[in-house]
Formats: sequence, structure tokens, C-alpha cells
Amino acid sequence: MTRHYLDHNATSPVRPEVIDIVAETMRLDGNNSSVHEEGRRASKIVEDAREKVRALVNAPVNGIVFTSGGTESIHYALHGSVKAQGLGRIFVSAIEHPAVLANAQTTGAEIEVIPVTTSGVCDVNWLKDRLDGYDQDQEGKFLACVMYANNETGVIQPIADIAGVVHDAGGLLFCDAAQAVGKVPVNFVMSGADILSFTGHKFGGPLGVGAVVAGPNLALDPVLRGGGQEMNRRASTTNTPGIAGLGRACELAQRSLARAQEIAALRDKMQKVAEASGAKIWGVEEARLPGTLCLSAPGFSGATQLMTMDLAGLAVSAGSACSSGKAKPSHVLTAMGASEDEATSAIRVSLGWNSTEADAEAFIREWPQAYNRIKARAA
Repeated sequence: MTRHYLDHNATSPVRPEVIDIVAETMRLDGNNSSVHEEGRRASKIVEDAREKVRALVNAPVNGIVFTSGGTESIHYALHGSVKAQGLGRIFVSAIEHPAVLANAQTTGAEIEVIPVTTSGVCDVNWLKDRLDGYDQDQEGKFLACVMYANNETGVIQPIADIAGVVHDAGGLLFCDAAQAVGKVPVNFVMSGADILSFTGHKFGGPLGVGAVVAGPNLALDPVLRGGGQEMNRRASTTNTPGIAGLGRACELAQRSLARAQEIAALRDKMQKVAEASGAKIWGVEEARLPGTLCLSAPGFSGATQLMTMDLAGLAVSAGSACSSGKAKPSHVLTAMGASEDEATSAIRVSLGWNSTEADAEAFIREWPQAYNRIKARAA
């Protein structure tokens, strides 16, 4: 059976060129902190990769801090900013990745949730009203956390508008861009965000390597201490092969950006047949990542859809996550006003850098048939 991978938002297949450079770098000797020739060679590999990463997201010079991935980047951004900036309050959008809320809750800062509209966009008007006349002396310095694009619906958030509101009130903005980098153009400077994070495995890079992007002169307290790696901003022996792979993935990301219209067309083909079968599409009114399709099929649980598609040779993901052995409705769709049935019957289909017409056609062939069988049994 031919398999069709439609779960790029979970992790995207590693590009062959990335595998090659990681393997090549692993064959080399040297710690990039050492001053001998081998160390200097490793250091050059890391700094060359840093420039490629910086170029992809238009980060400031010395603005890139390499990490072990998206979760560590989020942890560093939140804990590092709270401690270094003396923050007392964190605003978290209702659709953030669970890692953002979980890490925010361990900083000791007060947490407030920013609601979203039924179409999945952060409610900028609510934020304006909440921050109107905000008194930092009374309520504390604050950080707002709004992701660049949602991992379930693909809805792209109005980051520049949100940055303006936050900065007018004297706050800082953190943007988790894990789903956006390498899929749509991301310009750190133009976005207005003060801190941004992403990870390589979402767009063809290796697992276990990511980055935090920080604005010029923005102090972040190091979460990992020890050596003086990453300009004293993150201790730990440098993952030179992984960073080399991330640099190559960033370099090759332009190919994915060039395919955005083609990928969106494949997504729209799948969306059309899903809608015709009675599915509800989430975020369809808004700008979305080109390869993300989130749908609910009443009466057809997300877990059952996942298993049915897997047996048919398609890898998708269920909209409901498993926590402590119990299935829970998607917090993203719930925040958007979904009913329990809509939230638990949701799946996410996501395309990426190597997706093909055949992948989309496999979904178009298999999913409507499966849903029609479910509806026929219920009739």
C-alpha cells in the first residue's frame, strides 16, 4: 500500500539535503568552543548556519539563540523575559500551543487569557480595551503571547496589529512562529514582535534544534547555565550537526515559499470535497497557512477518522489531543465556539514541502467514502 503523509504540522519529513549535511558534519571532529583548528571549523559551521537562519526570518544581527527545539524556545522566551524584565503579568491567547500556557503558568506571573473570534483570530479589540489605561505600577509589566499561525486551524494572526496595541501600553510581545517559519514569509523586524521562536522539524529540518529570535538589546535571563555558549545566552555543548541541518533547511525554505500557491490549491481541493460531504471547515474566512485544513465531521469522531485514514494509507491527526489517557476536545476549537461534537469530530490535514497531487487525491478518494459509510449507518 502506498502511504500518503498528511501530517506536516506535527513534523515534516526531513529534506534529503538536510540529512546529508547533518551526516557530513557528524563526521567532523571539534567542539565549536575550542580554539584549535577543528574547533574553529565547527564554529564556522555554526555561524554560517546562524546567518542562514537570520536571513530567513530577517532577524537582527546577534539576534539568534539556538535551542533544542520549539518547547525549549518557548520556555526560554517566557522564563527568560519574566526574570530579566521583571514581568508580573502574561497575556496568553486562547489558541496558543499548550507549551505556551504551561510555561507561562510556571513563571510566577499572573495569567490572563486573550479570547479569539469564532473565525480563530485573536480578539484585537478585546486586547485594546483591556490595555486601555493599563497601569504597570498597579498591574505589573507585561508580556503578551500570540502565535504567528495556529497549529490546528492554520489561521494567521494579525501580529503587527497586536504588536502595536501591546507596545502602546508599554508591554512586550512573544510570538510562537513554529508553524509559520518555512511555510509563509516571516519577517521578525516587520512583525513588531519582541521575541519569536520556531523549530526546524516543522519545515524539513532536523528534530531537536530550534531558535529564539530576540530584538536588539532585549535582555533574556539564561535558563541553562554553565559554559559561555551562544554568547552567554544558553549554556550547553553546541549541537553543531543539528544547527548545520537547520541552516540548510532555512536555505531551502525558499522552495517551499515558492510552492505556497500550489500547496494551497491542493488544500482547497480537499476542502471542497470535505464541505460537499457535510464537514465544517475551521478558519475558512481568514488567511491560513497554505497547507492546513481543519475540519469537523459530526458523528465521525476524530479518533475514528485517524484510524480509518491510517488503515487506508493516509497519515492525518485528530483534532482532540490525548492527555492523561483521556480524550479532550480541542481547546482551540472550543475557544472558537465549537460544540463538543464539533470539537471531538475534528481532524487536521496538513501538507508541506514534499506534498504532491497524489497525496491530495488520496484524501479526496478515501475520506468522503469513509464519512458516507458513517452517515449511512446512522440513518
